[in-house]
Amino acid sequence: MSDIFTKLKSWTSLLPPVGLTGAVEIIILTVFVYECLLWIKNSHAWQLLKGMIVIAAFIALAAIFQLKTIMWLIENVGTLAVTAAIVIFQPELRKALEQLGSRNFITNLLAIDDIKNTKEATINEIIKATFEMAKKKTGALIVIQKNQPLKEIEDTGIRINGIVSAALLINIFEKNTPLHDGAVVIVGDKITAATCYLPLSDAEISKDYGTRHRAALGVSENTDAVTVVVSEETGKVSVAVGGHLIRVPDAEALRSYLPVEKETDDKDKRSGSRFRLFRAGKEERRP
Repeated sequence: MSDIFTKLKSWTSLLPPVGLTGAVEIIILTVFVYECLLWIKNSHAWQLLKGMIVIAAFIALAAIFQLKTIMWLIENVGTLAVTAAIVIFQPELRKALEQLGSRNFITNLLAIDDIKNTKEATINEIIKATFEMAKKKTGALIVIQKNQPLKEIEDTGIRINGIVSAALLINIFEKNTPLHDGAVVIVGDKITAATCYLPLSDAEISKDYGTRHRAALGVSENTDAVTVVVSEETGKVSVAVGGHLIRVPDAEALRSYLPVEKETDDKDKRSGSRFRLFRAGKEERRP
Protein backbone atom coordinates (compact mmCIF):
# COMPACT_ATOMS: atom_id res chain seq x y z
CA MET A 1 0.00 0.00 0.00
CA SER A 2 2.84 2.36 0.82
CA ASP A 3 4.35 1.70 -2.62
CA ILE A 4 1.11 2.79 -4.27
CA PHE A 5 1.05 6.05 -2.30
CA THR A 6 4.68 6.64 -3.16
CA LYS A 7 3.99 6.20 -6.87
CA LEU A 8 0.94 8.48 -6.72
CA LYS A 9 3.00 11.13 -4.95
CA SER A 10 5.74 10.91 -7.57
CA TRP A 11 3.18 11.27 -10.39
CA THR A 12 1.43 14.25 -8.81
CA SER A 13 4.79 15.94 -8.31
CA LEU A 14 5.10 16.11 -12.12
CA LEU A 15 2.01 18.29 -12.34
CA PRO A 16 2.52 22.06 -12.22
CA PRO A 17 1.30 23.81 -9.06
CA VAL A 18 -2.27 25.07 -9.31
CA GLY A 19 -2.99 28.35 -7.53
CA LEU A 20 -6.21 30.31 -7.13
CA THR A 21 -5.93 31.80 -10.62
CA GLY A 22 -5.36 28.37 -12.15
CA ALA A 23 -8.37 26.95 -10.34
CA VAL A 24 -10.57 29.80 -11.61
CA GLU A 25 -9.31 29.21 -15.17
CA ILE A 26 -10.11 25.50 -14.92
CA ILE A 27 -13.65 26.25 -13.73
CA ILE A 28 -14.21 28.79 -16.55
CA LEU A 29 -12.89 26.41 -19.20
CA THR A 30 -14.98 23.54 -17.81
CA VAL A 31 -18.18 25.61 -17.94
CA PHE A 32 -17.30 26.86 -21.43
CA VAL A 33 -16.68 23.37 -22.82
CA TYR A 34 -19.82 22.06 -21.10
CA GLU A 35 -22.00 24.82 -22.57
CA CYS A 36 -20.48 24.29 -26.03
CA LEU A 37 -21.29 20.58 -25.88
CA LEU A 38 -24.79 21.36 -24.60
CA TRP A 39 -25.38 23.84 -27.43
CA ILE A 40 -24.18 21.30 -30.00
CA LYS A 41 -26.42 18.59 -28.52
CA ASN A 42 -29.51 20.83 -28.61
CA SER A 43 -29.06 21.88 -32.23
CA HIS A 44 -28.74 20.27 -35.64
CA ALA A 45 -24.96 20.55 -35.15
CA TRP A 46 -25.14 17.38 -33.01
CA GLN A 47 -25.76 15.20 -36.06
CA LEU A 48 -23.01 16.99 -37.99
CA LEU A 49 -20.62 16.55 -35.07
CA LYS A 50 -21.22 12.80 -35.04
CA GLY A 51 -20.38 12.73 -38.72
CA MET A 52 -17.16 14.63 -38.04
CA ILE A 53 -16.25 12.15 -35.31
CA VAL A 54 -16.60 9.31 -37.84
CA ILE A 55 -14.30 11.19 -40.24
CA ALA A 56 -11.79 11.81 -37.43
CA ALA A 57 -11.80 8.10 -36.59
CA PHE A 58 -11.15 7.28 -40.25
CA ILE A 59 -8.19 9.71 -40.30
CA ALA A 60 -6.81 8.13 -37.11
CA LEU A 61 -7.00 4.64 -38.66
CA ALA A 62 -5.28 5.92 -41.81
CA ALA A 63 -2.47 7.34 -39.69
CA ILE A 64 -2.10 4.17 -37.61
CA PHE A 65 -1.90 1.90 -40.67
CA GLN A 66 0.26 4.45 -42.54
CA LEU A 67 -2.00 4.76 -45.58
CA LYS A 68 0.23 7.30 -47.31
CA THR A 69 -2.00 8.21 -50.23
CA ILE A 70 -5.00 8.86 -48.01
CA MET A 71 -2.89 10.86 -45.53
CA TRP A 72 -1.48 12.94 -48.41
CA LEU A 73 -5.01 13.77 -49.57
CA ILE A 74 -6.07 14.64 -46.02
CA GLU A 75 -3.09 16.96 -45.53
CA ASN A 76 -3.76 18.78 -48.80
CA VAL A 77 -7.48 19.30 -48.26
CA GLY A 78 -7.17 20.16 -44.55
CA THR A 79 -7.49 23.93 -45.03
CA LEU A 80 -10.43 23.46 -47.37
CA ALA A 81 -12.11 21.20 -44.82
CA VAL A 82 -11.86 23.89 -42.11
CA THR A 83 -13.46 26.43 -44.44
CA ALA A 84 -16.18 23.93 -45.37
CA ALA A 85 -16.90 23.26 -41.68
CA ILE A 86 -17.40 27.00 -41.05
CA VAL A 87 -19.82 27.21 -43.98
CA ILE A 88 -21.73 24.10 -42.85
CA PHE A 89 -22.06 25.32 -39.26
CA GLN A 90 -22.78 28.94 -40.25
CA PRO A 91 -26.48 28.95 -39.16
CA GLU A 92 -25.65 27.34 -35.80
CA LEU A 93 -22.67 29.67 -35.20
CA ARG A 94 -24.80 32.71 -36.00
CA LYS A 95 -27.53 31.59 -33.62
CA ALA A 96 -24.94 30.90 -30.89
CA LEU A 97 -23.59 34.47 -31.21
CA GLU A 98 -27.14 35.83 -31.06
CA GLN A 99 -27.80 33.85 -27.88
CA LEU A 100 -24.50 35.07 -26.41
CA GLY A 101 -25.70 38.64 -26.84
CA SER A 102 -29.18 37.99 -25.48
CA ARG A 103 -30.29 39.20 -22.05
CA ASN A 104 -31.17 35.77 -20.71
CA PHE A 105 -27.78 34.17 -21.50
CA ILE A 106 -26.72 34.04 -17.84
CA THR A 107 -30.11 32.61 -16.84
CA ASN A 108 -29.79 29.86 -19.42
CA LEU A 109 -26.21 29.25 -18.37
CA LEU A 110 -27.11 28.65 -14.73
CA ALA A 111 -30.43 26.90 -15.36
CA ILE A 112 -30.77 23.24 -14.44
CA ASP A 113 -33.68 21.97 -16.45
CA ASP A 114 -34.92 18.46 -16.88
CA ILE A 115 -36.73 16.48 -19.50
CA LYS A 116 -40.46 17.06 -19.07
CA ASN A 117 -42.15 13.73 -19.50
CA THR A 118 -45.60 13.21 -20.96
CA LYS A 119 -48.01 11.59 -18.52
CA GLU A 120 -50.57 8.99 -19.49
CA ALA A 121 -53.45 11.38 -18.84
CA THR A 122 -51.92 13.78 -21.36
CA ILE A 123 -51.50 10.98 -23.89
CA ASN A 124 -55.21 10.16 -23.46
CA GLU A 125 -56.13 13.80 -24.17
CA ILE A 126 -53.98 13.82 -27.32
CA ILE A 127 -55.56 10.59 -28.58
CA LYS A 128 -59.08 11.85 -27.82
CA ALA A 129 -58.47 15.13 -29.66
CA THR A 130 -56.82 13.36 -32.61
CA PHE A 131 -59.74 11.09 -33.39
CA GLU A 132 -62.33 13.79 -32.70
CA MET A 133 -60.60 15.93 -35.31
CA ALA A 134 -60.29 12.92 -37.64
CA LYS A 135 -64.09 12.45 -37.57
CA LYS A 136 -64.61 16.06 -38.67
CA LYS A 137 -61.66 16.01 -41.09
CA THR A 138 -59.94 18.82 -39.24
CA GLY A 139 -56.29 19.00 -40.27
CA ALA A 140 -53.84 18.80 -37.37
CA LEU A 141 -50.11 18.56 -36.76
CA ILE A 142 -49.00 17.70 -33.21
CA VAL A 143 -45.30 17.40 -32.35
CA ILE A 144 -44.49 15.66 -29.05
CA GLN A 145 -41.01 16.19 -27.64
CA LYS A 146 -38.99 13.24 -26.36
CA ASN A 147 -35.31 13.61 -25.39
CA GLN A 148 -34.17 16.17 -27.94
CA PRO A 149 -35.30 19.75 -27.21
CA LEU A 150 -37.45 21.47 -29.83
CA LYS A 151 -36.68 25.08 -28.92
CA GLU A 152 -35.76 26.01 -32.49
CA ILE A 153 -39.17 24.86 -33.69
CA GLU A 154 -41.01 26.51 -30.77
CA ASP A 155 -39.36 29.84 -31.60
CA THR A 156 -41.01 29.83 -35.05
CA GLY A 157 -44.51 29.86 -33.54
CA ILE A 158 -46.60 31.63 -30.90
CA ARG A 159 -46.06 30.77 -27.23
CA ILE A 160 -49.02 29.08 -25.52
CA ASN A 161 -47.78 27.28 -22.37
CA GLY A 162 -51.20 25.77 -21.73
CA ILE A 163 -52.02 22.45 -20.10
CA VAL A 164 -52.78 19.81 -22.75
CA SER A 165 -56.47 19.01 -23.12
CA ALA A 166 -58.54 17.62 -25.96
CA ALA A 167 -60.70 20.74 -25.98
CA LEU A 168 -57.70 23.06 -26.31
CA LEU A 169 -56.15 21.05 -29.14
CA ILE A 170 -59.44 20.89 -31.04
CA ASN A 171 -59.96 24.62 -30.58
CA ILE A 172 -56.44 25.42 -31.84
CA PHE A 173 -56.88 23.45 -35.06
CA GLU A 174 -60.45 24.61 -35.72
CA LYS A 175 -60.65 26.04 -39.22
CA ASN A 176 -60.46 29.82 -39.65
CA THR A 177 -59.00 30.37 -36.16
CA PRO A 178 -55.76 32.39 -35.72
CA LEU A 179 -53.69 29.40 -34.52
CA HIS A 180 -54.92 26.60 -36.77
CA ASP A 181 -52.17 26.92 -39.39
CA GLY A 182 -48.92 25.13 -38.60
CA ALA A 183 -47.97 22.70 -35.85
CA VAL A 184 -48.31 22.66 -32.08
CA VAL A 185 -45.43 21.52 -29.89
CA ILE A 186 -46.12 19.54 -26.73
CA VAL A 187 -43.43 19.34 -24.05
CA GLY A 188 -44.37 17.20 -21.10
CA ASP A 189 -47.95 18.08 -20.21
CA LYS A 190 -48.01 21.54 -21.84
CA ILE A 191 -48.64 22.90 -25.29
CA THR A 192 -45.64 25.21 -25.46
CA ALA A 193 -46.25 26.78 -28.88
CA ALA A 194 -48.64 26.82 -31.85
CA THR A 195 -48.43 27.82 -35.53
CA CYS A 196 -44.90 26.43 -35.62
CA TYR A 197 -43.06 25.81 -38.88
CA LEU A 198 -41.50 22.40 -39.47
CA PRO A 199 -38.70 21.43 -41.88
CA LEU A 200 -40.10 19.71 -44.97
CA SER A 201 -38.74 16.30 -45.89
CA ASP A 202 -37.16 15.72 -49.29
CA ALA A 203 -38.02 12.01 -49.21
CA GLU A 204 -40.38 10.51 -51.75
CA ILE A 205 -43.78 9.85 -50.19
CA SER A 206 -47.15 8.68 -51.46
CA LYS A 207 -49.30 11.18 -53.33
CA ASP A 208 -52.00 10.44 -50.76
CA TYR A 209 -49.98 12.51 -48.29
CA GLY A 210 -49.93 16.30 -48.26
CA THR A 211 -47.71 19.09 -46.92
CA ARG A 212 -48.57 18.28 -43.31
CA HIS A 213 -47.26 14.75 -43.74
CA ARG A 214 -44.08 15.98 -45.42
CA ALA A 215 -43.52 18.42 -42.56
CA ALA A 216 -44.12 15.68 -39.96
CA LEU A 217 -41.66 13.42 -41.75
CA GLY A 218 -39.14 16.26 -41.89
CA VAL A 219 -39.17 16.87 -38.14
CA SER A 220 -38.89 13.12 -37.49
CA GLU A 221 -35.76 13.02 -39.66
CA ASN A 222 -34.09 15.82 -37.68
CA THR A 223 -35.23 15.02 -34.13
CA ASP A 224 -36.49 12.11 -32.03
CA ALA A 225 -39.92 13.73 -31.63
CA VAL A 226 -43.16 11.89 -32.37
CA THR A 227 -45.53 13.77 -34.68
CA VAL A 228 -49.24 13.03 -35.07
CA VAL A 229 -50.89 14.09 -38.34
CA VAL A 230 -54.59 14.32 -39.14
CA SER A 231 -55.32 14.66 -42.85
CA GLU A 232 -57.73 17.43 -43.74
CA GLU A 233 -58.70 15.69 -47.00
CA THR A 234 -59.30 12.14 -45.75
CA GLY A 235 -59.48 12.43 -41.96
CA LYS A 236 -56.93 9.60 -41.62
CA VAL A 237 -54.38 9.62 -38.81
CA SER A 238 -50.66 9.05 -39.29
CA VAL A 239 -47.59 9.10 -37.07
CA ALA A 240 -44.11 10.25 -38.09
CA VAL A 241 -41.28 8.80 -36.02
CA GLY A 242 -37.65 8.00 -36.75
CA GLY A 243 -37.91 9.15 -40.35
CA HIS A 244 -40.92 6.89 -41.07
CA LEU A 245 -44.54 7.80 -41.75
CA ILE A 246 -47.00 5.25 -40.41
CA ARG A 247 -50.78 5.12 -40.84
CA VAL A 248 -52.61 4.31 -37.59
CA PRO A 249 -56.15 2.88 -37.77
CA ASP A 250 -57.33 3.35 -34.20
CA ALA A 251 -56.58 4.80 -30.76
CA GLU A 252 -54.62 1.80 -29.46
CA ALA A 253 -52.37 1.79 -32.52
CA LEU A 254 -51.67 5.49 -31.98
CA ARG A 255 -51.01 4.96 -28.27
CA SER A 256 -48.27 2.44 -29.05
CA TYR A 257 -46.19 5.14 -30.75
CA LEU A 258 -46.62 7.95 -28.23
CA PRO A 259 -44.00 8.52 -25.49
CA VAL A 260 -45.32 8.19 -21.96
CA GLU A 261 -43.63 8.88 -18.65
CA LYS A 262 -41.94 5.91 -17.01
CA GLU A 263 -42.69 5.47 -13.36
CA THR A 264 -39.55 6.21 -11.29
CA ASP A 265 -38.99 6.84 -7.63
CA ASP A 266 -38.15 10.28 -6.25
CA LYS A 267 -34.44 9.48 -5.99
CA ASP A 268 -34.20 8.68 -9.70
CA LYS A 269 -36.13 11.84 -10.60
CA ARG A 270 -33.75 14.00 -8.55
CA SER A 271 -30.63 12.39 -9.99
CA GLY A 272 -32.02 12.53 -13.53
CA SER A 273 -32.47 16.31 -13.44
CA ARG A 274 -28.99 17.27 -12.24
CA PHE A 275 -27.20 17.63 -15.53
CA ARG A 276 -28.69 18.75 -18.83
CA LEU A 277 -26.05 17.15 -21.06
CA PHE A 278 -25.78 13.60 -19.77
CA ARG A 279 -29.27 13.03 -18.44
CA ALA A 280 -31.24 10.07 -19.71
CA GLY A 281 -34.78 10.25 -20.99
CA LYS A 282 -37.40 8.80 -18.69
CA GLU A 283 -40.14 8.02 -21.14
CA GLU A 284 -40.82 4.68 -22.72
CA ARG A 285 -42.63 3.48 -25.78
CA ARG A 286 -45.70 1.58 -24.82
CA PRO A 287 -46.06 -1.96 -26.21
